[in-house]
Amino acid sequence: MISNYEINSSTLAIIPLSKNSSKVIEEDDILIVNKTTTEIIDDSCKFFGSSYLGRHEGTKNIIGINYKAPIVIEETHEIIFFPTSSPRFNNCSWIALKKILKYKKENKNTIIIFKNGYQLPINISTGSLENQILRSTLLESVLRSRKIL
Repeated sequence: MISNYEINSSTLAIIPLSKNSSKVIEEDDILIVNKTTTEIIDDSCKFFGSSYLGRHEGTKNIIGINYKAPIVIEETHEIIFFPTSSPRFNNCSWIALKKILKYKKENKNTIIIFKNGYQLPINISTGSLENQILRSTLLESVLRSRKIL
């Protein structure tokens, strides 16, 4: 178990394990971090010069989304993550937009298939996942049109 982690261009997802620990899935590794998913997101935003609240406010101003808002972790590598539920809940996972290849419905859940072939079963409906992907893509598109990404 490690105590600190910064999201990088190989991070696929951050999954809650317990009240104070998370599983970070990278393209070639899986790490256990002694922090909540939101703490990892906030630490990573701070590492790149902002904060979770600052990035959340930015998303709200750019695309008008406040609830379950996607956020830009880092601009130059276009690292955008979105939550699978409200970040206030302990069961909130965060997914990297650019790493998703496809997804498929399985019962009431969804399996996200990443570009490296990793398959992540996640407790979210396909419709809700599609909505989060659309919101994240909208954020990416607006920022790209402003030449920020």
